[in-house]
Amino acid sequence: MIAGYSADQIRDAEASEPDLLESGELMQRAAKGVAKVARARLWERGASRVVALVGPGNNGADALWAISRLAKKGFVASAVVHDTSVNEGQRAAEAAALARGARVIDGTSPDALDAIAGAEVVLDGITGLGGRPGLPPFAEHWVDAIYAGAYVIAVDTPSGQPVGGGEVRGDAVFADETVTFIAPKPVHLLPPTAAAAGLLTVVDIGVAPTGTPDLASLTPDDVPDLWPVPGPGDDKYRRGVLGVVAGGEQYTGAALLSTTAAVSAGAGMVRYVGTPTPESLVRSSVPEVVHGPGRVQAWVIGPGLDPSSRAKGAKAQLDVARDALASDLPVLLDAGGLDLLRDRREAPTLLTPHAGEAARMLGRLTGREVPREEVERDPAGAARELAGETGATVLLKGASTVLVPPEGQVLVQSTAPSWLATAGTGDVLAGVVGVLLASGLEPSLAGALGTLVHGEAARDANPGGPVRALAVAEEVGPAVARLLAASPR
Repeated sequence: MIAGYSADQIRDAEASEPDLLESGELMQRAAKGVAKVARARLWERGASRVVALVGPGNNGADALWAISRLAKKGFVASAVVHDTSVNEGQRAAEAAALARGARVIDGTSPDALDAIAGAEVVLDGITGLGGRPGLPPFAEHWVDAIYAGAYVIAVDTPSGQPVGGGEVRGDAVFADETVTFIAPKPVHLLPPTAAAAGLLTVVDIGVAPTGTPDLASLTPDDVPDLWPVPGPGDDKYRRGVLGVVAGGEQYTGAALLSTTAAVSAGAGMVRYVGTPTPESLVRSSVPEVVHGPGRVQAWVIGPGLDPSSRAKGAKAQLDVARDALASDLPVLLDAGGLDLLRDRREAPTLLTPHAGEAARMLGRLTGREVPREEVERDPAGAARELAGETGATVLLKGASTVLVPPEGQVLVQSTAPSWLATAGTGDVLAGVVGVLLASGLEPSLAGALGTLVHGEAARDANPGGPVRALAVAEEVGPAVARLLAASPR
């Protein structure tokens, strides 16, 4: 699991080692890590010119110390500085850099922009954990001067982007890579700022945060410990029976995709409730499925469902969906099922909207106009608002999937291939996550684990190329087996 911590938690971790902090040892360890990464990137590119953009804080000192190390290694190293006189670490770093042959250039000098424009690798040390969103005025022309082909390495965080995550800033640094210390921060993991951080490298400087992480991301290594594996005494009911209310006479394929995924994911049994056409598809293609309502441990409601349909069987299907919502069983609501939620449920509830659906739900619940673009600018913020309005856990689908419970830790999953952005894959995800809910996992964990396996199945179904939703559904079982087999147990 990758754990992310807030800026305050990172500061507390540093403060817990006062000797290392006050002696400058933590800064030296950080600078060594930055220099090591920068040296590797320079070598990879056959490059020699590197410049640091040094703001007034400790991140600027880290970057300046890194420049002194790179100069010692023979690189053409420069630092463009704002004011080194106000930071003790920067004064010492400046002296070391000059002694090792680096150039230290006043940021207001005409030479500063030439040095920046000529650099092949740029170290961004303008702001740090305490920086506000947006670049400080003194640095705006520095960033504008960076050569388009230069490799930009942010020190700790990309300057000007919100450290706590949120709307990505255009007037800020967009890094190719970020070298951070101790642990990731929200800016590195949450969309859309994670894209501005680029490749993330975490350097261990000998201190560790305490307390519950602000957010986390599951990795394939977590699957063996979390996936519900049946034991010798388990039967289909103990493994979990999932009820699926999906599909209709217009969107017939959603039923086939969600039930196929659920069976592939290892449900003890799947019950399906639908209208005649999707029911016939499921009968012919997924013979394991039992038809009609009955005893279940969780429900998936909504893939391909049209609550306004007057087609044959639609009213009976909708009655089952509403009875499920009125029950005390866990429920996953997707697509058309999201329109059925009118009141807060006491039972575990997981909403799985995409950005457009989340915008429509927020508009309906708050009475204000919420454009899709607002959700896309700050997915985690929108998911938090929707969780607060409904009391449900929200799985907001996207290139990075964000899971926000009404209270507690946020989870984010960002490893699925972009080929997964195709019609029907959300129906597959609903089936996989529904199985995990039926097995007894709480909504956030079920959503994160299901999202991870969904992405792994997509990658396995056609590595590096286009993938159809049905192929993902059929690959879920083999993907789970592969991930479980990787366990040393």
